[in-house]
Amino acid sequence: MTRRIFLVRHGETDWNLAGRLQGTHDIPLNDLGREQAADTARVVERLSGGARHLDFVASPLSRAAQTMAILRAELGLPPDTFRRDPRLREISFGRWEGSTWPELRRRDPVSLAARDADPWNFAPPGGESYTELSTRVLAAIGELQGDSVVVTHGGVVRAMLHAFAGMPPAQAVELPVRQGAVYLIENGAFELAVA
Repeated sequence: MTRRIFLVRHGETDWNLAGRLQGTHDIPLNDLGREQAADTARVVERLSGGARHLDFVASPLSRAAQTMAILRAELGLPPDTFRRDPRLREISFGRWEGSTWPELRRRDPVSLAARDADPWNFAPPGGESYTELSTRVLAAIGELQGDSVVVTHGGVVRAMLHAFAGMPPAQAVELPVRQGAVYLIENGAFELAVA
């Protein structure tokens, strides 16, 4: 991959703060999340040397779309003129969405043990696996035309770091993905940058 991807996880939500699995639930940013979105604009500007020439695409879930709108406004660009691609939405946790990991360990220990044994290929009840997530994300990324800012979710960041930076699946699935940071993917590697 010769293009550069400025990969941004959406800013914090109240469910992030509570440790709840959001998945496909549409949870808005909180105050800190909006600040983190503004911070990422400065990082993108610094790393790109001028963001006006970049392509901008985001997950349609409000926490990602809000992050992108704030980022673009901070860059002096029209906030809402970016593409939204549903293939960049978060991994579906199915019936687990809204729960915390400790709640799931008490309520569904058998499924959690199966996930622990093979987290990349495991799909929660009614949800999807990282393998399935990767298929749709790679299709979306394959359509990018040049250097791009992609605002998305923790699971998508993990899938992309595996696919484009060679991070092993077992390491990627457990990676704590930062909010308010930019993951620059370029030439088969990635760099984590913060404001």
